[in-house]
Amino acid sequence: MAGHSKWANIKHRKGAQDAKRGKIFTKIIKEITVAARLGGGDQDANPRLRKAVSNARSKNMPQENITRAIKKGTGELEGVNYEEMIYEGYGPLGIAIYMEVITDNKNRTVSELRHILNKHNGSLAEPGSVSWMFKRVGLIIMSLSSRDEENLMRDVLEVEADDFDIVGEEAYVSVDQGKLITVKEGLEKLGYDVKSAEIIMTPNSLQKIETPDKDKVLELMDLIDSHDDVNQVFSNFSLSE
Repeated sequence: MAGHSKWANIKHRKGAQDAKRGKIFTKIIKEITVAARLGGGDQDANPRLRKAVSNARSKNMPQENITRAIKKGTGELEGVNYEEMIYEGYGPLGIAIYMEVITDNKNRTVSELRHILNKHNGSLAEPGSVSWMFKRVGLIIMSLSSRDEENLMRDVLEVEADDFDIVGEEAYVSVDQGKLITVKEGLEKLGYDVKSAEIIMTPNSLQKIETPDKDKVLELMDLIDSHDDVNQVFSNFSLSE
Protein backbone atom coordinates (compact mmCIF):
# COMPACT_ATOMS: atom_id res chain seq x y z
CA MET A 1 0.00 0.00 0.00
CA ALA A 2 1.76 3.11 -1.26
CA GLY A 3 1.55 6.67 -0.05
CA HIS A 4 -1.48 8.56 -1.25
CA SER A 5 0.35 11.54 -2.78
CA LYS A 6 0.03 9.95 -6.24
CA TRP A 7 -3.74 10.42 -6.01
CA ALA A 8 -3.60 14.06 -4.90
CA ASN A 9 -4.38 15.59 -8.28
CA ILE A 10 -7.06 12.94 -8.94
CA LYS A 11 -8.71 13.83 -5.63
CA HIS A 12 -8.57 17.54 -6.43
CA ARG A 13 -10.10 16.94 -9.86
CA LYS A 14 -12.92 14.89 -8.36
CA GLY A 15 -13.70 17.66 -5.90
CA ALA A 16 -13.75 20.28 -8.62
CA GLN A 17 -15.99 18.13 -10.81
CA ASP A 18 -18.55 17.63 -8.05
CA ALA A 19 -19.16 21.38 -8.12
CA LYS A 20 -19.90 21.28 -11.87
CA ARG A 21 -22.58 18.62 -12.19
CA GLY A 22 -23.99 19.97 -15.45
CA LYS A 23 -20.63 19.76 -17.17
CA ILE A 24 -20.11 16.25 -15.82
CA PHE A 25 -23.40 15.14 -17.37
CA THR A 26 -22.36 16.62 -20.72
CA LYS A 27 -19.06 14.75 -20.66
CA ILE A 28 -20.62 11.45 -19.61
CA ILE A 29 -23.22 11.72 -22.39
CA LYS A 30 -20.41 12.20 -24.93
CA GLU A 31 -18.60 9.14 -23.57
CA ILE A 32 -21.77 7.00 -23.72
CA THR A 33 -22.47 8.16 -27.28
CA VAL A 34 -18.95 7.37 -28.50
CA ALA A 35 -18.89 4.01 -26.69
CA ALA A 36 -22.20 3.01 -28.28
CA ARG A 37 -21.07 4.17 -31.74
CA LEU A 38 -17.84 2.17 -31.56
CA GLY A 39 -19.08 -0.98 -29.84
CA GLY A 40 -22.86 -1.10 -30.17
CA GLY A 41 -25.66 -0.53 -27.70
CA ASP A 42 -25.52 -3.88 -25.87
CA GLN A 43 -23.79 -3.27 -22.54
CA ASP A 44 -23.04 -6.97 -22.01
CA ALA A 45 -21.09 -7.05 -25.27
CA ASN A 46 -19.57 -3.57 -24.91
CA PRO A 47 -17.42 -3.16 -21.76
CA ARG A 48 -16.70 0.49 -22.49
CA LEU A 49 -20.41 1.31 -22.71
CA ARG A 50 -21.09 -0.70 -19.58
CA LYS A 51 -18.49 1.32 -17.69
CA ALA A 52 -19.82 4.63 -19.02
CA VAL A 53 -23.39 3.77 -18.04
CA SER A 54 -22.23 2.65 -14.59
CA ASN A 55 -20.45 5.97 -14.19
CA ALA A 56 -23.59 7.84 -15.29
CA ARG A 57 -25.71 6.01 -12.74
CA SER A 58 -23.20 6.72 -9.98
CA LYS A 59 -23.70 10.42 -10.75
CA ASN A 60 -27.51 9.99 -10.61
CA MET A 61 -28.03 10.70 -14.30
CA PRO A 62 -31.67 10.06 -15.32
CA GLN A 63 -32.17 6.81 -17.24
CA GLU A 64 -33.85 8.65 -20.13
CA ASN A 65 -30.65 10.68 -20.67
CA ILE A 66 -28.60 7.48 -20.74
CA THR A 67 -30.96 5.77 -23.18
CA ARG A 68 -31.03 8.79 -25.48
CA ALA A 69 -27.21 8.97 -25.55
CA ILE A 70 -26.98 5.26 -26.43
CA LYS A 71 -29.50 5.64 -29.25
CA LYS A 72 -27.60 8.63 -30.63
CA GLY A 73 -24.46 6.52 -30.65
CA THR A 74 -26.09 3.58 -32.41
CA GLY A 75 -27.81 5.85 -34.92
CA GLU A 76 -31.36 5.20 -33.72
CA LEU A 77 -31.57 8.93 -32.98
CA GLU A 78 -29.85 11.74 -34.84
CA GLY A 79 -26.79 13.00 -33.01
CA VAL A 80 -23.46 14.79 -33.24
CA ASN A 81 -20.45 13.03 -34.79
CA TYR A 82 -17.80 13.08 -32.07
CA GLU A 83 -14.08 12.32 -32.47
CA GLU A 84 -11.72 11.12 -29.76
CA MET A 85 -8.38 12.89 -29.56
CA ILE A 86 -5.36 12.84 -27.25
CA TYR A 87 -3.49 16.08 -26.59
CA GLU A 88 -0.29 16.41 -24.59
CA GLY A 89 1.36 19.44 -23.09
CA TYR A 90 3.35 21.07 -20.33
CA GLY A 91 2.20 23.34 -17.54
CA PRO A 92 3.97 25.67 -15.11
CA LEU A 93 7.34 24.34 -13.89
CA GLY A 94 7.31 21.79 -16.71
CA ILE A 95 4.62 19.49 -15.30
CA ALA A 96 3.33 16.96 -17.82
CA ILE A 97 -0.33 17.19 -18.88
CA TYR A 98 -2.22 14.43 -20.71
CA MET A 99 -5.68 15.30 -22.08
CA GLU A 100 -8.34 12.92 -23.40
CA VAL A 101 -10.80 14.82 -25.59
CA ILE A 102 -14.16 14.07 -27.19
CA THR A 103 -15.03 16.79 -29.71
CA ASP A 104 -17.17 17.60 -32.72
CA ASN A 105 -14.61 20.16 -33.94
CA LYS A 106 -10.97 19.26 -33.27
CA ASN A 107 -9.61 22.49 -34.79
CA ARG A 108 -11.65 24.57 -32.35
CA THR A 109 -10.69 22.36 -29.41
CA VAL A 110 -6.95 22.35 -30.04
CA SER A 111 -6.98 26.13 -30.54
CA GLU A 112 -8.78 26.69 -27.24
CA LEU A 113 -6.55 24.30 -25.31
CA ARG A 114 -3.42 25.91 -26.76
CA HIS A 115 -4.73 29.32 -25.67
CA ILE A 116 -5.40 28.09 -22.11
CA LEU A 117 -1.94 26.54 -21.81
CA ASN A 118 -0.09 29.52 -23.29
CA LYS A 119 -1.91 31.92 -21.00
CA HIS A 120 -0.81 29.95 -17.93
CA ASN A 121 2.89 29.43 -18.64
CA GLY A 122 2.35 26.16 -20.45
CA SER A 123 2.43 24.85 -23.99
CA LEU A 124 0.89 22.22 -26.23
CA ALA A 125 3.36 19.47 -27.13
CA GLU A 126 3.82 16.94 -29.91
CA PRO A 127 2.11 13.51 -29.64
CA GLY A 128 4.18 11.18 -27.47
CA SER A 129 5.94 13.99 -25.62
CA VAL A 130 4.49 13.11 -22.20
CA SER A 131 2.40 9.95 -22.67
CA TRP A 132 5.43 7.79 -21.86
CA MET A 133 5.44 9.32 -18.36
CA PHE A 134 2.11 7.62 -17.53
CA LYS A 135 0.58 4.17 -17.44
CA ARG A 136 -3.08 3.25 -17.90
CA VAL A 137 -4.78 1.62 -14.89
CA GLY A 138 -8.25 1.13 -13.48
CA LEU A 139 -9.13 3.21 -10.41
CA ILE A 140 -12.07 2.55 -8.10
CA ILE A 141 -12.93 5.14 -5.46
CA MET A 142 -15.23 4.10 -2.63
CA SER A 143 -16.44 5.42 0.69
CA LEU A 144 -14.75 3.89 3.69
CA SER A 145 -16.21 3.23 7.13
CA SER A 146 -14.25 1.92 10.10
CA ARG A 147 -15.74 -1.51 9.47
CA ASP A 148 -14.63 -1.43 5.86
CA GLU A 149 -11.10 -0.35 6.71
CA GLU A 150 -10.53 -3.33 9.00
CA ASN A 151 -11.42 -5.80 6.25
CA LEU A 152 -10.23 -3.83 3.23
CA MET A 153 -6.94 -5.63 2.64
CA ARG A 154 -8.60 -9.03 2.73
CA ASP A 155 -11.40 -7.91 0.42
CA VAL A 156 -9.06 -6.26 -2.09
CA LEU A 157 -7.13 -9.52 -2.38
CA GLU A 158 -10.37 -11.49 -2.72
CA VAL A 159 -11.57 -9.47 -5.73
CA GLU A 160 -8.08 -9.55 -7.30
CA ALA A 161 -7.35 -5.83 -7.20
CA ASP A 162 -3.71 -4.75 -7.38
CA ASP A 163 -3.35 -2.25 -4.54
CA PHE A 164 -5.19 0.28 -2.43
CA ASP A 165 -4.59 3.53 -0.58
CA ILE A 166 -6.67 5.18 2.11
CA VAL A 167 -7.18 8.89 1.41
CA GLY A 168 -9.21 10.55 4.13
CA GLU A 169 -12.58 8.79 4.27
CA GLU A 170 -12.14 7.11 0.89
CA ALA A 171 -10.29 4.10 -0.46
CA TYR A 172 -8.54 4.33 -3.83
CA VAL A 173 -8.29 0.83 -5.31
CA SER A 174 -6.07 0.30 -8.35
CA VAL A 175 -6.72 -2.61 -10.73
CA ASP A 176 -5.69 -3.92 -14.11
CA GLN A 177 -7.79 -1.95 -16.60
CA GLY A 178 -9.27 -5.15 -18.03
CA LYS A 179 -10.63 -6.14 -14.61
CA LEU A 180 -12.17 -2.78 -13.71
CA ILE A 181 -15.85 -3.71 -13.97
CA THR A 182 -15.38 -7.18 -12.46
CA VAL A 183 -13.53 -5.81 -9.43
CA LYS A 184 -16.03 -2.96 -9.02
CA GLU A 185 -18.96 -5.36 -8.99
CA GLY A 186 -17.10 -7.67 -6.61
CA LEU A 187 -16.54 -4.85 -4.13
CA GLU A 188 -20.19 -3.80 -4.38
CA LYS A 189 -21.28 -7.36 -3.62
CA LEU A 190 -19.10 -7.22 -0.51
CA GLY A 191 -21.04 -4.15 0.62
CA TYR A 192 -18.75 -1.29 -0.38
CA ASP A 193 -20.17 2.03 -1.56
CA VAL A 194 -18.38 2.57 -4.88
CA LYS A 195 -18.37 6.24 -5.90
CA SER A 196 -16.60 5.88 -9.24
CA ALA A 197 -14.76 3.37 -11.41
CA GLU A 198 -12.75 4.54 -14.39
CA ILE A 199 -9.62 4.00 -16.42
CA ILE A 200 -7.03 6.67 -15.73
CA MET A 201 -3.46 7.59 -16.60
CA THR A 202 -1.31 7.48 -13.49
CA PRO A 203 2.20 9.02 -13.52
CA ASN A 204 5.26 6.79 -13.29
CA SER A 205 6.91 9.40 -11.07
CA LEU A 206 5.80 12.61 -9.41
CA GLN A 207 7.03 16.19 -9.61
CA LYS A 208 6.57 17.95 -6.29
CA ILE A 209 4.98 21.40 -6.42
CA GLU A 210 5.82 23.69 -3.53
CA THR A 211 3.12 25.77 -1.84
CA PRO A 212 3.92 29.10 -3.59
CA ASP A 213 3.30 27.49 -7.00
CA LYS A 214 0.26 25.44 -5.98
CA ASP A 215 -2.46 27.92 -6.99
CA LYS A 216 -1.24 28.52 -10.54
CA VAL A 217 -0.94 24.78 -11.21
CA LEU A 218 -4.40 24.03 -9.83
CA GLU A 219 -5.93 26.97 -11.69
CA LEU A 220 -4.61 25.64 -14.99
CA MET A 221 -5.78 22.10 -14.27
CA ASP A 222 -9.25 23.36 -13.35
CA LEU A 223 -9.49 25.38 -16.56
CA ILE A 224 -8.51 22.42 -18.71
CA ASP A 225 -10.85 20.08 -16.86
CA SER A 226 -13.69 22.59 -17.18
CA HIS A 227 -13.40 22.68 -20.96
CA ASP A 228 -16.50 21.07 -22.45
CA ASP A 229 -14.51 18.83 -24.80
CA VAL A 230 -12.01 17.50 -22.24
CA ASN A 231 -13.20 14.11 -21.04
CA GLN A 232 -10.28 13.49 -18.68
CA VAL A 233 -7.04 15.28 -17.85
CA PHE A 234 -4.06 13.92 -15.92
CA SER A 235 -0.79 15.33 -14.68
CA ASN A 236 2.31 14.20 -12.81
CA PHE A 237 2.44 16.77 -10.03
CA SER A 238 2.13 16.21 -6.31
CA LEU A 239 1.44 18.95 -3.79
CA SER A 240 3.72 19.66 -0.85
CA GLU A 241 2.00 18.97 2.44
